[in-house]
Amino acid sequence: MGSSAGEVIGVSDGEGDCAEWVFPAAPDAVRTARSLVRRTLGEWRLDGVADIAALLVSELVTNALRHATGPIGVRLVRSPAAAAAAAGVDGVLLVEVSDPLPDPPRERVARPDDEDGRGLQLVASAARRWGTRPGEAGKTVWFELALPR
Repeated sequence: MGSSAGEVIGVSDGEGDCAEWVFPAAPDAVRTARSLVRRTLGEWRLDGVADIAALLVSELVTNALRHATGPIGVRLVRSPAAAAAAAGVDGVLLVEVSDPLPDPPRERVARPDDEDGRGLQLVASAARRWGTRPGEAGKTVWFELALPR
């Protein structure tokens, strides 16, 4: 039995400064993740970063779908002002995309006629910082966006 459109396996939505979802490894995951990221950032009054956050999440979820077969997690964390100030910024949005594949993603240089291979380049150029870390089962690719005042 296939996954229905927009299915979310698990959700811990919008409580305070953290929202997270788990999606089945199905093509609908990209559109659903993008929509939930936009909606949540709108509720948090962070519309100024909603477009870029949704775009980068789309790229990372697409990468996860291309290579992994298990569930894909997406997590948004808005850092408290005090922690952000200590880091020398007005605020930071941390975005994490997790999948069950342990291999870290490889950034590659896409040729002009390549149809893919630009996801990590886009993340690297648009995010304040980004990276990967191993998880209990798989890995997490994360990035930070500076928040406007």
